[in-house]
Amino acid sequence: MKGFFLAIFSLVCLFVSTIAAKAGDIRTKLAENSIITAVGYYNDKKFDKAEAVLKEVVREFPDNDAAHFYLGLTEFCKDNPNAAEDELEKAVDLDSTNFWYRYRLAMIYSATGKEELTLKMFEDLVRDFPKKYDLYYNMVELYQRQDQQDKALETLSQIETVFGTSDLTALARFDLLRNMGREDEGYEYLEEFNRKYSSVQVLSILGDRQLSMYNDSLALSLYNEALDIDPSFMPAILGKAETYRIARDYAKYFEVLHGFVENDNVPVESKCSYLNALVRSADKQFFKIFGTQMDSLVRQCSEKYPQDSSVNFMSGIYYYAKGDYPKAKAGFKANADNWPNSISAAASYVEMLMYTKDWQTLVSEAEKAAERFPSEPAFWEYASMGEYNLGNYGKVIDICNKVLSVSPDDSAAVLNSYTTMGDMYYKLGEKKKAYKAYDKALKINPEYLPVLNNYAYFLSVDGRQLKKAYAMSRITVEKEPDNSTYLDTFGWILYLQGNAIEAKPFFKNAVMLYGGKDSPVILDHYAEVLFALKEYDLAFLYWNKAKAINNGEIPDLDSRIGKRKSEMKKDGK
Repeated sequence: MKGFFLAIFSLVCLFVSTIAAKAGDIRTKLAENSIITAVGYYNDKKFDKAEAVLKEVVREFPDNDAAHFYLGLTEFCKDNPNAAEDELEKAVDLDSTNFWYRYRLAMIYSATGKEELTLKMFEDLVRDFPKKYDLYYNMVELYQRQDQQDKALETLSQIETVFGTSDLTALARFDLLRNMGREDEGYEYLEEFNRKYSSVQVLSILGDRQLSMYNDSLALSLYNEALDIDPSFMPAILGKAETYRIARDYAKYFEVLHGFVENDNVPVESKCSYLNALVRSADKQFFKIFGTQMDSLVRQCSEKYPQDSSVNFMSGIYYYAKGDYPKAKAGFKANADNWPNSISAAASYVEMLMYTKDWQTLVSEAEKAAERFPSEPAFWEYASMGEYNLGNYGKVIDICNKVLSVSPDDSAAVLNSYTTMGDMYYKLGEKKKAYKAYDKALKINPEYLPVLNNYAYFLSVDGRQLKKAYAMSRITVEKEPDNSTYLDTFGWILYLQGNAIEAKPFFKNAVMLYGGKDSPVILDHYAEVLFALKEYDLAFLYWNKAKAINNGEIPDLDSRIGKRKSEMKKDGK
């Protein structure tokens, strides 16, 4: 809305000439110059300065309609709609014959939700300026918003009477009838329109209608008629392709798509959008049956637009969905190489390396991107992820220190760095450094849940400061009571504090409700709690479940289970 008002500068000469015609003395000439100055400020978006000048003019010349008009526009741009409305109403009172005064006042009414006043203004404007085409469509929209559909239809009829029938009026009438629940009448109208005029839009809509009714031949005829008028009209091209697909005539389906890709009048973004949608909707069976045809289609597009970012992106997504990771990475690499100054291109390539778990290349490319784009610390995080998966925990810490040095004022990056450093130091067995890093993270955000959870859990594993661990872990389960990891930590701390009965419901929720059944650690902890409560059958049930999915995560699981069995026998069970 404000951008629309800014365009008014082109009208300044009209209003200034009006002032000049009325001017008869030096003071009026000075007012004219002041308005020109104010309009300059307004055009440069210096609204405070424009307001100051215009207020001085209207104070000295309260009957200056142009000054009130521009002051109204300025107040609106300063988010003062009531003041804007007052000033524009004054301008209209002073010169009710000025179209723009009344039109802008109507727009102010619309922006402030005064739809009845808006509609009244437009009705009056249409009466006084019947040749202003856009006014009618504004009225159609307003009638629709006020649920006066019949009046909206009447206004469309007025447009056709004054300006003649067109694609625009036909489609507007169709949409209106459909919104009124009179869809069949809308299609009948389009069919009648199609008998008199040639319209690619109408033909395509009618084609879609026949296709939805499985009248393939009729749909194809309508699409072909539309394409005879405009061979590049995308809805008709894709409608024709869809007709062949539904009829399972895949040879012709892909033939149409090849023509679609080759058509120079279709924007490349539209081609990629369709191919991306096709890839997203396809399943493995589709790729298995039509992989050759899809390869040919994607290759054709890539060869036609080798430097286009959207094509390279589409190619990468296609090959990733197909499971051809080398070609997927090649597509994103080509995009990054073609656009070396694009952060998004670099990020897409790095993300693809992450998805394909190419950790070594991920580290290399992420570090290169981080050096090229120092303002984006996320690249260092990707590099850190790569080093972590390679088991290079010391290098992860080095990267965190690098982030701290290059982004000391980025609180999110600093928080993430200290969090990661704490995790890595603990893995390296340097517990004091780990806890020190966690303390630094919590100084930035005292309720950062990942740190509170890990810190609390590691303290519990060490069997130390359980009160501190309890306090931190309690915050996590209060904030996220459906997080199985947080429930496990809190339940385990309760167990270590000798509160197995209190711990049980936290483990039960974690396992039964929130996905903990997929974690051998959580299942093991739950079994220990149940064993402590002498619920032996249930304990060994969960230990067996833990054994079934344990992938070396708990090295001593089998020996501990054997030990618990021995303890149970001693207990006479």
